[in-house]
This record gives sequence, C-alpha cells and structure tokens, in this order.
Amino acid sequence: MRIHIADHPLVAHKLTALRDERTDSPTFRRLVDELVTLLAYEATRDVRTEPITIKTPVAPAVGVKLASPKPLVVPILRAGLGMLEGMVRLLPTAEVGFLGMIRDEGTLTVSMYATRLPEDLSGRQCYVLDPMLATGGTLSAAVELLIDRGADHITCVCLLAAPEGMAVMEEAFRDAHVPLTIVTAAVDERLNDKGYIVPGLGDAGDRLYGIA
Repeated sequence: MRIHIADHPLVAHKLTALRDERTDSPTFRRLVDELVTLLAYEATRDVRTEPITIKTPVAPAVGVKLASPKPLVVPILRAGLGMLEGMVRLLPTAEVGFLGMIRDEGTLTVSMYATRLPEDLSGRQCYVLDPMLATGGTLSAAVELLIDRGADHITCVCLLAAPEGMAVMEEAFRDAHVPLTIVTAAVDERLNDKGYIVPGLGDAGDRLYGIA
C-alpha cells in the first residue's frame, strides 16, 4: 500500500479552514469541493491513458486520452457525496458508482446498506471517496468489495487519515495483488475513544449536510 500526503500550501490552507468549528456548512461544502480537486490532481497521476493523433491549427500532433474502460469513481455515502463534484471535475468522463455504508458508533462495526456498482470491474481503475480514514473499517470493506468484483487498481481519496486506520488498511491488504494508494491532505495524531480523528474536523457528514 502506498500513502501519498499532499504537501502543498493551498491544501494546508483549505484544510485549516475545514477544521475550524466556526466554518458553516455552505463554506465547508465549498472548501471540501476545492480541496478534493487538489487531491484529485495527485490521485490521478497513474490514471491510464492511450495515444491519440490530433490535428492542431498548425500540424498533426500525438497526444493522449483516457484509456478504456473508463475509471470508476465511488463515493461512500453519505459524506463521500460532498467529495464527488471535486473529483469528477478532473475526471468528467469517469463513471460513478455508490456505496452506502454506516458505522455503529457504539461498536464501531461497519454495515453496508446500498450498493450501486457494476458486477464486473475487471480491468477498471477505481477511485474511492471517503472523507475520514479513521478506524479503517469502512474503507477496508469498500476496497475489499471492489477487489472481489475485479478492480485491478484502487486509489482512496481522504481528507484526513489517522495512523490507526492506515495500519488497518496496511494489514488488510498486505498480500493483495491489486495496487492500492491512499491520497490524503494530512495524517493526524490519533483516534479518541469514540473513533474520531484527533484533532480532526468533527463528523464530516454532519458538517457537510447538518445533523439528520
């Protein structure tokens, strides 16, 4: 598993504003959108392309286009929806699948309540969107499902990560035959006893959409 921390002043600036408890939901949503676009630039460094010949106003030229099959972007509901627009802004031709997953706040166990993905992901590059890599339970379950359906290259985009969650992912996919990358804006100190990242930014879903 490869971990890429986006070390850039603009990333740090936007992340700081996201952390601030005074940031309201509309501003939080806008900042998430902007931050994910920056992270998407890093996450798509290995996106597959194929050569194409075009004609400029001056002469023929050889360029590239995204290869087939199209990449698949998979936000984890509900908070991952807040990251979708920022991701597809850079990958407008990508297809989008959805995973509905929920964590029991008492036991920290994860259950899946919705799946909208192709049954066969053979040869597909997948980009999983999950704001917080905390305990690692949600993200590892999502990645396992994608691997089971044949995905052969997976990149996870997270706003924040905790060392405990990264350790869970590392252990879970140590022997996986699929390249796995985690792209994040920062790795924080630890988890608290409720499974929240410290210092973190709170519950990303609540801050995006309010408490429901």
